[in-house]
Amino acid sequence: MENKSYGIIGLGKMGANLAMQAAGKGYTIVGYDKHLPTDIEQENLILAHSVNSLVDKLPTPRRIFIYIPAGVGIDNLIDDLSPLLDPGDIIIDGGNSYWGDSIRRAERLKKKGLYFIDCGTSGGVSGARNGACFMIGGETEAVKEIEPLLKDLAVPEGYIHTGAPGSGHFVKLVHNGIEFGMLQAIGEGMALLGKYREELDVSGILKTWNNGSVVRSWLIELMKNIYDEKQGFNVPSYVEDTGEVNWLVTDAMHMDVSVPVIASSVMQLIASRDSDNLSSKAIAMMRNGFGGHPFGTDDGIRHERNFGKVGGYQPAKGD
Repeated sequence: MENKSYGIIGLGKMGANLAMQAAGKGYTIVGYDKHLPTDIEQENLILAHSVNSLVDKLPTPRRIFIYIPAGVGIDNLIDDLSPLLDPGDIIIDGGNSYWGDSIRRAERLKKKGLYFIDCGTSGGVSGARNGACFMIGGETEAVKEIEPLLKDLAVPEGYIHTGAPGSGHFVKLVHNGIEFGMLQAIGEGMALLGKYREELDVSGILKTWNNGSVVRSWLIELMKNIYDEKQGFNVPSYVEDTGEVNWLVTDAMHMDVSVPVIASSVMQLIASRDSDNLSSKAIAMMRNGFGGHPFGTDDGIRHERNFGKVGGYQPAKGD
């Protein structure tokens, strides 16, 4: 008889929505979280009150997803979980762990007869609830065990087995780097639209762009929706993140791969947090020291900046 039971540890935004989607499609899901949610009651969804209880409620081979923040917490959970499991059981990390950590965890669990799969998950909260995109790394025999579930939870063509352990989280990390570059480009475009000499219909422009243009995308759709909801760019400029793309920039340097757009997007994100803008203050101080340049605005200098150049670029003779 087909084993359609899975465990999910971590019932936050991603874990809970994936659990509800799977339960709604006929899978039996046993979920556990330190802070059990009260709003995900659903047929086929069983809430356990401990890791031990979750393991006891699952038939073998057990397939247990982890959806908790990356870091040492994953290792601590694996240490608690692995003694309770039997050879052939599978642990799947669906979060944004570093791919090198996933390789190390797979090797450690293999010595105990357990499988480890790294499952990069994309699509956000709505994707988790309605159809996500999965990039998974792991040994083929273990991947075959969970493939039917992931294909059911994914959008059409939104699933790939990327290779050996670690590859799923690496592919997801590259995905996140591309995402950062796209976010930065769209953000800079919004700044340009906002600085045009007359007020533009930003919402209408975004709607048009998302109908047939080269830059049409889900990100443009989100930009329009939230711009409309907030009635403009009425949110704090501080951008928070969990640091994964920093890892990618470091990896790129080790790999001798040039990633200027991704690296720049990380720097711009960090710059958003500098409310004191100390680097600009330091530059202003030095410019004042060597050239007597003023602190703050100056009408005369602004005029020179705008009108000091009379003609355009002068090409060399023969060009």
